[in-house]
Amino acid sequence: MKFNKSGQLLLVAAASLGVASLLTACDQFTGSLTVDFVYVTSARAAGPNQYGEVDVFEINQESGRMRQIPTSPFPSGGRNPVAEATHPDEKTLYVVNRDDNTIVQFAIGTDGKLYPQNTVNTPGIFPVATAVAGTNLFVADTYEPLPTCSPASPCTGSVAAWPIKADDSLDRQNPFANTDLGTNYWPLIVPGSKSDIVLPVAIAATSSEIYVAAYDTTANAGYVFAFAVGSNSLTPLNGGVPTPAGIHPSAITADPSGSHLYVTDQTSGNVHGFSISGGALTPIAGSPFVTGNAPSAIVVDKTGKLAYVANSSDSTISGFTIAANGALASSGTFPSDTQPVAIGIDPAMNQYLFTANFLANTVSGYQINAGSGALLNSQFSPYTANANPTAVAAVSHATVSKK
Repeated sequence: MKFNKSGQLLLVAAASLGVASLLTACDQFTGSLTVDFVYVTSARAAGPNQYGEVDVFEINQESGRMRQIPTSPFPSGGRNPVAEATHPDEKTLYVVNRDDNTIVQFAIGTDGKLYPQNTVNTPGIFPVATAVAGTNLFVADTYEPLPTCSPASPCTGSVAAWPIKADDSLDRQNPFANTDLGTNYWPLIVPGSKSDIVLPVAIAATSSEIYVAAYDTTANAGYVFAFAVGSNSLTPLNGGVPTPAGIHPSAITADPSGSHLYVTDQTSGNVHGFSISGGALTPIAGSPFVTGNAPSAIVVDKTGKLAYVANSSDSTISGFTIAANGALASSGTFPSDTQPVAIGIDPAMNQYLFTANFLANTVSGYQINAGSGALLNSQFSPYTANANPTAVAAVSHATVSKK
């Protein structure tokens, strides 16, 4: 076949467009458009060890579209991963595997891939939450490590901590020490009701304190336990007396300044707000603030001006603006996929929000309107995840051009 000059030009143009399209499709995987990597744990057992898995999604800088990197998922290093946290240097991910009582350290590659490094056993039974602040990692165990503790014969929960070494591993030889009890953990005890069974559900950490949201199964009451963080030790604040926080707390977070604390109550369908002063918690005027049914997770953006709550029963997200005094005002309610149980915001641009949806086996993505707090679905959201996603964490991509 013979082409005239016009036909040749058209063919060259078409070929150029094809190459451009291919490059655009590949750009996200090569990193030029990747703004963040998002790590989503999946509780459903897989593989010969029956380990959970970690899906690795990348977020497109321009559209917010999320998709898994080619080598995703990665084994979680244990059974039933339920919580995760990243190191401030964004080079390490810590994954809590509930059924194995372990925390697995993963190195994060520049391409988002995970490389297992070290595994540490938690002192208690069934870890459920973790947080990293500065050079320390904190974990909450469902039950303290007593021979008599089990689901059939429950006892109170506990909290423990480790220093993080220069290579981001946990200093297992020097865990935080409770000199009063001669242990490496702190049981959650309500003074005056020491026989109550108190189960932790979530941890929030600031530069100098940690706050543990917990459910008193004996009294059917919610509490926040506060601890000052010292050199390899925790000191209970307020004489060890916890602050009341609804009926059944489900999540907890502090704003970036460490001035305000927020606790969701899955029973009452609201979020309790507190001002923080020297570790003491004072309810914010207007608290508690109404959410949807069975709120399960909460996040505050890096400006401290916006907050979002995932409502697991409604399959919605409640948006809020945050006033200077910490009070919340509704910015709208936005649909998610079925049963969101975890929520996060991209750390690089503070522009994209995502939820892990347990029953839908998906991740929903949204673009945040920085002015109003409204959420707009990201391109092609929701995105397929592995079965029963449970937690989310994210790091910035090293080459992203932050807007």
